[in-house]
Amino acid sequence: MARSDRMGALLIGIDAGCLSVFDRLAEEGVVPNLSALVDASVAAPLRSQIPPWTPSAWPSMYTGVNPGKHGVFGFTGFDGYDFHVVTGGDVRAHRLWTMLDRHGLSSVVVNVPVTHPPDEIDGAIIPGFLAPEDPPCHPDGILEEVRDAIGEYRIYPRYTRGDDSLSDAEKMEEYCSLVDMRGEAFRYLAGRFDPDFGFLEFQKTDTVFHEFDGEWEKVKRVYGAADEQIGRVLEECDPERVFVASDHGIGRYEKPEFRVNALLEDAGYVETTMGGKGMPTWNLMREDLREGKQAEEWEPGAVERLAARLASVGLTTRRVGLVLERLGIADRTRQYAPNGVVKTGNEQVDFPNSTAYMRARTELGVRMNVEGRDPAGKVPADEYDDVRADLVRELESVTDPDGEPVFEEVAPRERYFHGPYADRAVDVVTIPNDFQHFLSAQPSEEYFAETTEPWNHKIDGVFLASGDGIDTSRSIEGAHLFDVAPTILSALGVPRNDRMDGRPLPIVEATDARSYPEYAPAVREAIDASVEGRLEDLGYVE
Repeated sequence: MARSDRMGALLIGIDAGCLSVFDRLAEEGVVPNLSALVDASVAAPLRSQIPPWTPSAWPSMYTGVNPGKHGVFGFTGFDGYDFHVVTGGDVRAHRLWTMLDRHGLSSVVVNVPVTHPPDEIDGAIIPGFLAPEDPPCHPDGILEEVRDAIGEYRIYPRYTRGDDSLSDAEKMEEYCSLVDMRGEAFRYLAGRFDPDFGFLEFQKTDTVFHEFDGEWEKVKRVYGAADEQIGRVLEECDPERVFVASDHGIGRYEKPEFRVNALLEDAGYVETTMGGKGMPTWNLMREDLREGKQAEEWEPGAVERLAARLASVGLTTRRVGLVLERLGIADRTRQYAPNGVVKTGNEQVDFPNSTAYMRARTELGVRMNVEGRDPAGKVPADEYDDVRADLVRELESVTDPDGEPVFEEVAPRERYFHGPYADRAVDVVTIPNDFQHFLSAQPSEEYFAETTEPWNHKIDGVFLASGDGIDTSRSIEGAHLFDVAPTILSALGVPRNDRMDGRPLPIVEATDARSYPEYAPAVREAIDASVEGRLEDLGYVE
């Protein structure tokens, strides 16, 4: 396919972008470049997928298929009762840029989540969130070249959430520096490679809501920085077509957090243990990761085992912590405590001995422990449907303190996931009512508590499209996350993959659907120490 002298299409990804936020920013004059794009575009809410969280939603956008076809359902993939942090190697479906590459079109992809390790294509890729700091990029050496050209380039901030050594003003400077790095790197690579397709993603537009509870002046600062970079990219790259898309929306959670495993324990599904490994977290992996070890599994050491024995007789980490707080030495003591003590010194879900449980809060669902599928399965395969139906009824019956249903839908996974990897999904999908309840997987005596994430993901993001061949008079009401990739392929005159679940939106002339060869995923690599704590920082892993 012949190349154009101009970039054929630019996709700007704005994590957590949504029209309600855009409109408020526009009214205050914060985002003139985005406002101009909205005015020149066909625009509508973009329905996200279930679950509407970064590591699964961005792959669904750039592949056009549901998680059952690409294989990523959350921040972690499960291997029995252990887990690994997902990478691009877990996404087992063709990406926009690999399909374009097969038709002779080049791409520059910067900061897109779950793209490590990068694909080998005509063009350049600098991976984003969930990659290690200083990740392998494509082509080899391009990250060093970018740094030589623009100065510093990093994926992550220099501090972790809750770090009081920096002021809020200093943290905002760090946020804006990271935003600037994305735009500057993209502009350099666009000039260097003259791509047919560009994909630039901004992540801090989401993180600012999580870390600072939606504090509006901080949101304005971050969006203002992103808008300035968008303006520069549009001016220098002069793309023929511009698309803006988000993986989900953002908003306040007005209802209390719901602790799913507390309900399941009372209903007889969950067993707990004092001092078990529990759900591994970044805290338990840090030292190994710093030393360059794979650290995908964790076993308690001597001190952690002691904490477990104390917990078994009622002396839990929480109770010890209350005493230390009264003595005024809790922070100092925690500083020197081994990372696993808090985990082993408290009640945990006993996954092998439970019938069903919530494993990870952002999966939005419950996993069953099935014979023949799980290492210590408890549910006979011939009783799977009956047990699952009972689970659905149990969860459907839950009401919040106001008497309203906690869940707007409780459904078998087949309603949302289909494809060769659907069996990796939760068995029961649990969608909070209007996304007003954040879910927790921690055992507890209480079902409800003050939410730990008052600003979090909503189901409606945003989609904008303008430029050559885009019919802005057509409605895109009902646009879905899965529609983004086939729409962009059609705009570029490239056949879409016949495995896609999305459709070209009516603003473009649809190309034919064709069969593409099986995607060959990169080998999964261990995540190194530079990513430690990022999931916990955002409240995604408990």
